[in-house]
Amino acid sequence: MTQLLPPVVLLTCGDPAGIGPEVAALAWAATAAHARARLRLVADPALIAATLATRRSMPAVRITTVSATDPRPSTAAELLVVAPANLTAEAVVPGVATAAGGRQAAAAVTTALTLVRGGTAQAIVTGPLHKAALHAAGHEVPGHTELLARGCGLPDDAASMMLWLPATNGPDGLGVVHATLHQSLRSAVADLSTERIAAAGQRLAALLTALLHRPPRIAVAALNPHGGEGGLFGDEEPRLIRPAVERLAAAGLTISGPLPADTLFLRASRGAFDGVVALYHDQGHIPVKLLGMHRAVNITLGLPLVRTSVAHGTAFDIVGQGCADPTSMLSAIDAAVRLVAAGWCG
Repeated sequence: MTQLLPPVVLLTCGDPAGIGPEVAALAWAATAAHARARLRLVADPALIAATLATRRSMPAVRITTVSATDPRPSTAAELLVVAPANLTAEAVVPGVATAAGGRQAAAAVTTALTLVRGGTAQAIVTGPLHKAALHAAGHEVPGHTELLARGCGLPDDAASMMLWLPATNGPDGLGVVHATLHQSLRSAVADLSTERIAAAGQRLAALLTALLHRPPRIAVAALNPHGGEGGLFGDEEPRLIRPAVERLAAAGLTISGPLPADTLFLRASRGAFDGVVALYHDQGHIPVKLLGMHRAVNITLGLPLVRTSVAHGTAFDIVGQGCADPTSMLSAIDAAVRLVAAGWCG
């Protein structure tokens, strides 16, 4: 009988001038996921070698350049690097946003996307991008979510951004999905619709079912203070949000809302809900990062692939100082492997 090989999970560093290469190397040396998946780092091998040689507190691992189809297992002691397609060797200054860094970051992501869509790999775990560097390189996208959506031939709003905060003990946690993406608050409110809120709730429910192996309890946040105070502070709750909640309830979800956001996240943090539908970026990001920024994972919903990411930025100000924290990358790797094992895809 032929034994199936473990799934291939691809890591990227994000912007190579930031802490992405550091957290990728640190997580590689510490993760227990090597026993459940074959990890590969999509990056410039020379840059990874320089990172290990010149940045402080790096793990003692050897680097081996491999092809994307190399079947060997991964181990903590040997960092397996796949060079991005059409890689152009360019100098990158640590801690400085440049077009060169944006090009290398985009090349790694697009290579990983091609490999997953072609069936060579089963998931992508991404490091942090720097949006200005990405734009300087000619990629006019707000971030990973939209870059991946367009790479799949889909519009930006086909994808939802979710933050997953694993519990400190056990398999549970809190998932927060966003009904809008990276955009101004004014445009996010203008783009809200019953359809977008309901779609985000459905995607969140599917993801949490895969992670928790049970039907999740979900709440939908209100947009306005005090849930609109009966219309005194706005009409979005009865006009847009409540119809979405009713639609999700009719689909069989255990759903509550719209609930005032200032108390909703406190209740969720104490276990009242497994997931929350937030209506704009900061409504969901601020409470999750307060609760556990370095444990949090960004997961893209709505795409035909598994993609998780760190929930922090490039942190140019601490590059090379030996204080980069790989916890979010470790959580992102674990979440990706769990989702692949559960058969979840988008």
